Amino acid sequence: MPARPRGFTLLELLVVVAIVALASAGVGFAFRDSADSQLEREAQRLAALFDAARAQSRANGVPVRWRALEGGFRFEGALPGTLPEHWLSRDTIVAAQASVLLGPEPVIGAQWLELRSVANPQLALRVATDGVRPFAVQTVQP
Repeated sequence: MPARPRGFTLLELLVVVAIVALASAGVGFAFRDSADSQLEREAQRLAALFDAARAQSRANGVPVRWRALEGGFRFEGALPGTLPEHWLSRDTIVAAQASVLLGPEPVIGAQWLELRSVANPQLALRVATDGVRPFAVQTVQP
């Protein structure tokens, strides 16, 4: 009688990997977002919005200015309805520099603003550009 091969088949391994992936995803969704990750998400989103508004300003030749408002913000000069005007989290506040000019010149001055969370006031993130490169998120050291 020939010896039977030992080990796992590829299908069995794929089933186990799929079960582990589903369990990991379930655990990840079970945890709520912390104030730190919410603020990081808001800062990354705002940096992307700044770059989009800057591109729109250059394409249209119209200056776009971002202003912080109570509970949100506004892109003045942008095409209506093209950019959002609210934070994803109600805990987000602008701590410094409540206005940013985004164009239409290809090179703008160095600009930044600081975001904080009401839930975690000691954490601050800066959304900044040197005027040439895209906006980036930086941690503010206390």
